[in-house]
Amino acid sequence: MVKITFMGAGSTIFARNVLGDCMCTPVLWDAQIALYDIDSERLSDSELILNAINKNINQGRANIRGYLGVENRKEALRDATFVVNAIQVGGYDPCTIIDFDIPKKYGLKQTIADTLGIGGIMRGLRTIPVLEEFAKDMEEVCPNAYFLNYTNPMAILTGYMQKYTSIKTIGLCHSVQVCSETLLKELDMEDKLEGRTELIAGINHMAWLLKLNDRDGNDLYPIIREKALKKNQTEKHKDMVRFEYIQHLGYYCTESSEHNAEYNPYFIKSKYPEMIEDFQIPLDEYPRRCIKQIKGWEEEKASILNNGEITHTRSLEYASYIMEAIVTNQPYKIGASVLNHGLIENLPSDACVEVPCLVDGSGITPCRVGRLPTQLAAMNMTNINPQLLTMEAAHNRDVSMIYQAAMLDPHTSAELNIRDIRAMVDELIEAHGEYMKMYR
Repeated sequence: MVKITFMGAGSTIFARNVLGDCMCTPVLWDAQIALYDIDSERLSDSELILNAINKNINQGRANIRGYLGVENRKEALRDATFVVNAIQVGGYDPCTIIDFDIPKKYGLKQTIADTLGIGGIMRGLRTIPVLEEFAKDMEEVCPNAYFLNYTNPMAILTGYMQKYTSIKTIGLCHSVQVCSETLLKELDMEDKLEGRTELIAGINHMAWLLKLNDRDGNDLYPIIREKALKKNQTEKHKDMVRFEYIQHLGYYCTESSEHNAEYNPYFIKSKYPEMIEDFQIPLDEYPRRCIKQIKGWEEEKASILNNGEITHTRSLEYASYIMEAIVTNQPYKIGASVLNHGLIENLPSDACVEVPCLVDGSGITPCRVGRLPTQLAAMNMTNINPQLLTMEAAHNRDVSMIYQAAMLDPHTSAELNIRDIRAMVDELIEAHGEYMKMYR
C-alpha cells in the first residue's frame, strides 16, 4: 500500500489540492495519508477538509491520520512511499514580517521575498535546519521514500537536500506547467495553445521558455517578441517585467513578474522610483496576501466545506502524477529542480537547475538540455551565486558566508553597501531568535 506523508499539512489549501488530486487517482485511492504539522488548529482544519473530500469523491477509501508535533514526526514518516513538503518555518508572524520590515529600514524594498533577495536567503537559512531533521528521520524510518519539495526557496532547499543528504529529493513548482499557456493568453494567441511543443530550462523561478512551436512546428517566438514589445509600449499590465525580459534577453521566464522584479538589479531602484509604477511592481505583495488569507480563512474554510459537500477535480500539480507514474511504471514528463549533473553545460555542476525530467517505475530521470543562450546562463548565475553560498553557509553554520550570500544577491548589492548589508544580516539573525540561533 502506498503511504503519502504531507509535511506542513496546515497549509490547508495546498494540502487539499495535492491530496485531493491523489484521491482522484485510481492507483492512489486507498493510500495511507499521514498529515503532519506543529499547529494543532490548522492540522485539525486540514483533517476536516480532507476527510470530507475522501468521503465525497473517494468512498472513504483513503486512510487519513493526523500527527501533531515534533514528537510524532517520526511516526508520520514511518514507511512512507512519498513525502510531500510544504512547511513554512516561522510563518507570516513573526518571520515574514521580519524579512520585510528590517530590510525596509535599510531602504531595501521587496515584493515576495521567498526565493531570492535577503528575504529568500533568510527563509532558506531557517528552513534548512528543519529539513535536516526531516532527512535524519527519513533515513531511519523511510530511507527509500521520494521527497517532493514544494517549499521555497526552491533551489536552495532542494539543492541542499540533494547535496547533503541521501534522501531522493525533487523540487516542484507551479510555474512550469502554466508558463507558455500564460504567455499565449496574454498575447491573444489562444489559437496556438493546442498541439504546441516547448522546452523550458534554467533555474527555479528563472527558467527560460527556450522553444515554443505551434502544432505544425512553426517557431512562435518572432511574433511573440513583436506582440510583447507592443503590449509593454501601449498598456499597463501585470506581466511587464517578464515582457521586458523578452525585449532585452530574447526569452520569456517561467515565474511571474512580481517575483522576477526582485531577482535582478534593474527594476526596484531607489534612484528610479518611477519604475515601480512604470512596470506595475507590487511592493510588499506577499505580506498583503498573507494578511488577506489569515483574515479570511474562517470564511474560506466554510466555503470550501460547503456544508460538507466539498468536492475536488484533479489539478495540474505534479505530485499525484509523479506518484502515479512511479507506482504504475507509466512514463510522465515534468519540469523539476535537480542538481546539475551534466544537464546544463554552462551552469555549475553543484547548482540546482530546473529541467525536463522523465518519471516512471525506475524513478525520476533528469534530461540533458545542453547550453543555454549565454545571456540567460549569465542571468541565472547572478541567482545561483547567492544560492550556493546560502547552502554552504547553512551546512557550515558560517555567518561570514551569509554576509557573502547577501553581498552577491543582485538586488541587495545594487541598493546597499557592504557595511549596511552586514548590519542588516546581523539584525535579521538576531530578530529571528530561535529560528536562527544556529548561526550566532
